[in-house]
Amino acid sequence: MTADLLPDPAIDALATPVLRLDHAGVVVQANAAAGAWLEVGRRRLLGVHAVALEREGDGLAAALSQALEAPTRLRRVALACPGSDALRFADLWLVADAHGHWLEAHPVDEFPGEDPARLLPAALSASLKGLAHELRNPLAGIKGAAQLLARRVDDDGRELTALIETEVERLAALVDRLLSPSPPRAFEPLNIHVVLERVLRLAESDAGWAVRLQRDYDPSLPELAGDADRLTQAVWNLVRNAIEAGAGSVQLRTRAEHGVRIGEDVHALALRLEIADDGHGVPADLAERVFLPLVSGRADGSGLGLALAQQVAREHRGSLTFRSRPGHTVFTLLLPLPSESQDASGTTDG
Repeated sequence: MTADLLPDPAIDALATPVLRLDHAGVVVQANAAAGAWLEVGRRRLLGVHAVALEREGDGLAAALSQALEAPTRLRRVALACPGSDALRFADLWLVADAHGHWLEAHPVDEFPGEDPARLLPAALSASLKGLAHELRNPLAGIKGAAQLLARRVDDDGRELTALIETEVERLAALVDRLLSPSPPRAFEPLNIHVVLERVLRLAESDAGWAVRLQRDYDPSLPELAGDADRLTQAVWNLVRNAIEAGAGSVQLRTRAEHGVRIGEDVHALALRLEIADDGHGVPADLAERVFLPLVSGRADGSGLGLALAQQVAREHRGSLTFRSRPGHTVFTLLLPLPSESQDASGTTDG
C-alpha cells in the first residue's frame, strides 16, 4: 500500500462515509466511516471499482461515464462491498475534480426526506483546508495594519480599527477551526440583539449609506444559549448576501414564537429572526439548491455563505428557511429559547 492511497486525516475525521475515486472510477481512498458503514475494513475497499459496489441498477455507472459539471445526487442506491452480504441504502453525492471523483454516502435511514442542507459534498472539506492556509498570512497583515492605524486616528477611527481587529480575530479562529477541527465550544447565554448590532456595524462599514439598515426588535426576548461568534457569522452572511443582491434596504426583525416545531421537535418558545431585503431575490433555478455548498447565483460568489448559515442554525437546534420573489426576500432563522421555567443554560428554576 503506497502512502498516497492512505486516507487524508481531514477525510478520515468525517462521520459521513466518503470514497475517493480515480478517473477510472476505482476506489483509491476510503475513510473509516465508509468501512464501518459497509461492515468491511476500509483497506478492502481500495482497488474496488465503484460500479461493483452498486447492487441494483446502473445509476452510479451512468453518472461516472459522464463529464459532471456540478455535484450529482443519486437517490436511494443499494450498495455492498463485493463478497459481503451487508446491503446498505444511501443517497449518494458524486463530485468531480481534476483528480477523479469524491463519492459521499448519506444513509437514507439516517437522513430521511429531502433536506439538501445536510448533503455537504466531501470535496468541500479539502477545499476549505487549502483556503484556510492561504488566509492565515493576509489576516495577520490586516491585524498589524489596523493596530498601526489605530495610533494615528481619532476616537471614531479607533472604533473602526477595533472593529477590524475583532473581526480579524474571529476569522483567524475560524481558520484555525478549519485546519484543526475541534469539538464545538460550549454554548453560553447571549443576547441576540447584541449579535445583530455587531452584524449591523459590519454592514454599515461594508455598504456605507448605499443600504438602509432597519431594526425591528422585540426587547422582551430572553437570552438564548449559543455561540455568539458563529451566530454573528451566520447572520452576517445573510445580510451580506442581501447587500450583494442589490438591496436598497435590509431589515432585521426579532419576535418570540410559541409552540414552534423545528424538525421533529416542538419547542414551547423560540426566536424568529427575519432578515428581509428588497433586492433581486433568489434565482428560481437555484431555489432548491441554494443551501448546497459551492452553489451561487453570482459569478464571483463562493457558494459557501448560505451553507455555513444553515450549518450554524443546525448547531443551535434551529432551522433556516427562505421565501423570495424579486423585490422581497426573507430568510427566517428559528432558534429554541428557554421556557419561562428555564434560564438560557437550560437549568430549571426551583
